[in-house]
Amino acid sequence: MRLRLFAGIAIAGLFCAPALAADPVGLWQTPSRGGQVEISKCGASLCGRLVSSEGIKADPNLKDVNNANASLRSRPVKGISILTGFSGGPKEWSGGSIYNAEDGKTYSGSITLDGDDTLKLRGCVVAPLCKTQTWTRLR
Repeated sequence: MRLRLFAGIAIAGLFCAPALAADPVGLWQTPSRGGQVEISKCGASLCGRLVSSEGIKADPNLKDVNNANASLRSRPVKGISILTGFSGGPKEWSGGSIYNAEDGKTYSGSITLDGDDTLKLRGCVVAPLCKTQTWTRLR
């Protein structure tokens, strides 16, 4: 009887334990052109690299031809860092940069975790000239 009581209390404790904060580390689907970005920790900050897109699927050797820096135009798009230098947490990160391979420009940005499986990524040329995308977790 005591063993059952102890087991019941232990199981109840699992359901009452506080939930851990969600973590943005993982694979995320972007809303445009089938983009998939792997977000990871880079030291104390967050970073992300492009792992797939419609363009990469059509041509795995797709180059970064629109990059504002001419010396980077021959690098492959697959695997490039598109999110760098984001600090903060556990739900909001700021101070980072977002590289857009479609136009070859880099924007200041922020990331907000909206639940376990949704990210709001905001990129700005200059505030208030900003755009927000919603990304969905794949894993």
